Amino acid sequence: MYDIFQLPPVRFPKNFQWGSSTASYQIEGDNVDSYLWHDEQQGKFWVNDPRITAPSGKAIDHYRLYREDVDLIADLGHQAYRMSLEWSRIEPREGEWNTEAVAFYIDLLERLNAHGIKPFVTLTHISYPHWLEQQGGLGKGENLHFIERYAEYIVPKIAHLVHGWNVLNEFNGGRNPQDTPNKFALLRAHARGYHVIKRHSNAPVSTAHAFIHWFPRHYHDPLDRFMTDYIDFMTNEFFFHAIRTGELVCPFADAQFDAEVKGSADFWAINTYTRHMVDGRSASLEGPRFRHKHIKMIPMDNFYLEEMYPEGMIANLERLKDKPVYITENGCAADDDRFRIVYIALHLSALQEAIERGVDVRGYFYWSTFDNYEWYSFVPRFGLVHVDLETYQRTPKPSAYFFRDIIQNSGFDQRILRAYLRELPTIGPDSPIAKGA
Repeated sequence: MYDIFQLPPVRFPKNFQWGSSTASYQIEGDNVDSYLWHDEQQGKFWVNDPRITAPSGKAIDHYRLYREDVDLIADLGHQAYRMSLEWSRIEPREGEWNTEAVAFYIDLLERLNAHGIKPFVTLTHISYPHWLEQQGGLGKGENLHFIERYAEYIVPKIAHLVHGWNVLNEFNGGRNPQDTPNKFALLRAHARGYHVIKRHSNAPVSTAHAFIHWFPRHYHDPLDRFMTDYIDFMTNEFFFHAIRTGELVCPFADAQFDAEVKGSADFWAINTYTRHMVDGRSASLEGPRFRHKHIKMIPMDNFYLEEMYPEGMIANLERLKDKPVYITENGCAADDDRFRIVYIALHLSALQEAIERGVDVRGYFYWSTFDNYEWYSFVPRFGLVHVDLETYQRTPKPSAYFFRDIIQNSGFDQRILRAYLRELPTIGPDSPIAKGA
């Protein structure tokens, strides 16, 4: 049990960077040249459940409303903003550049800078052009020149407006031997993008890593512990090891060395949410969560983020003391915004402890600025800002103002916390979520 009303004051260094994150495909709308859009038109979603799946459509119409969105981000006190470029807008067909899309991103970045908000830009956040997917995507080694060409086109045009970079986002998830060639290719794609950016920009560069804390379902069971170490290496350590040494290595594959990969990150960009259980006696290696930790915060079954486990943040970050760290994503999907306030408070307390243990954490980006399209559904609501999907009206939630107070004070204490939360939230028996459970 967590009692956030007993938390001591949480404080961060004065130069700590505070902000929030988005991804272009999830907010802009009408990304008709992305491979994801084409999949949606054919009814292909990452989750096969027609009760919750939907095409992205207008998303939250950010492409039209970005000016108002920048003003709102500024009003909420954010010092930095992690965003992505939609490669499929910029290069909708192979070798064909869309100058209107480039002008859109330049204006967006200029407006952020005018408000004193430091943009952190991801070159491609999961979505990429349909024409590239038809040729095998970036996981195919002979396609790596495409990201190099794309970076050479766009980076010089915006480098003066960008304060931090990610080349890719969360390519580290595959856990099976057949995923290894794709991982190795994407490590090289990351390195190609890194070196192009460094030729044009002095801002730090990385790739955002989905850092899951893996936990053996039966803690003392040798098989569960062994498979936990295996899946952790396949999804986490292979990446850190490659960046540190240049050695590309995974179980059941011949090791390779690539000098371009070695050192191709100036900081660790960490997306961290919760832990996952490892069951060595399951073919998928996935185990159910502990019942006492399962929190059904949205009306979806088996959503992958149904737990608060801030301890995992401390455990994971302690492995990353060799470079500066930015938390590029951290958040929760909750219909009751009080859970979001609890989540932020707990994870910032854990982050402070990680800093005290010697991790050089430079900034924190909450995921997400707005309720958005969560790749296959509009049901998960991560945003600090509520979005009406019919009118696209933006309304900041109490958590947005709680976060603004955190930014203004570079932390929080009980006085700030209790201004937004009087009691620990619960899913009562009369709530729609409880009735639908």
